[in-house]
Amino acid sequence: MSGHLAVATLEIAAPPQRVWQVLLDPQSVRKYMFGSDVVTDWRPGSPILFRGEWEGRPYEDKGVIVEVNEPVLLQFTHYSPLSGAPDIPASYHTLTYQLEPIHTGTRVTLTQDNNDSEAAADHSAGMWRQVLDSVKAIVER
Repeated sequence: MSGHLAVATLEIAAPPQRVWQVLLDPQSVRKYMFGSDVVTDWRPGSPILFRGEWEGRPYEDKGVIVEVNEPVLLQFTHYSPLSGAPDIPASYHTLTYQLEPIHTGTRVTLTQDNNDSEAAADHSAGMWRQVLDSVKAIVER
């Protein structure tokens, strides 16, 4: 992993299998990923697309599924044209969701690599904390 690492961690009062189901369910993804429609088959090597609208402008973020180890690890690359960065390998982040069973449920840690600076990593970590808060709300509903 290169660049500065953004990390968000949250405990969810549900078993890892339930959290896993929410992470991969397209209707749940729409709720926790800012209204994005996800398109993928969740298989390593397959493309993943997030399509939606942000501030009135349509977008399509993209990446590739790297690793799927149910219900412990989900990893994929991610590029957003909204970042303003060119669509080259150096502009992609790797997003890693790690699920760890704990006595109260599941600890979810979401990391994003390849942030340009500590400030960028902090900004991303804040955004991913919001995503995890939304996942928690869906799972614990």
